[in-house]
Amino acid sequence: QVRLAESGGRLVQAGGNLRLSCTASGRNIRGYTMGWFRRAPGKEREFVAAVGRSPSSRYYADSVAGRFTIIRDNAENAVYLDMNNLKPEETGVYYCAASLRVIVQTIEAEYNYWGQGTQVTVSE
Repeated sequence: QVRLAESGGRLVQAGGNLRLSCTASGRNIRGYTMGWFRRAPGKEREFVAAVGRSPSSRYYADSVAGRFTIIRDNAENAVYLDMNNLKPEETGVYYCAASLRVIVQTIEAEYNYWGQGTQVTVSE
């Protein structure tokens, strides 16, 4: 099975940019759809972005489209989330996940493996 570890979360001011990394081990990510989710304080975990086995197959939540970019690098066995123009309401724990489904998934239940998460805090 694949193991995932997120990094890159930190405190950033509103309007700032941040790159999150998800490093995989155990198996290569080329066999998985990869996604990013986040959980804001007091809220349910929600879909942010996903990339299929083809790097060009990418999907975004409406709230982040145009500001966030998901990038997969099979050679590095990693997935990245570039986040621009961050907003305070995007504060939360960001999770990387891997799905065995071929079709890109936006539903949490379709993901088989999860990282522990990395905290992103966006200040006013």
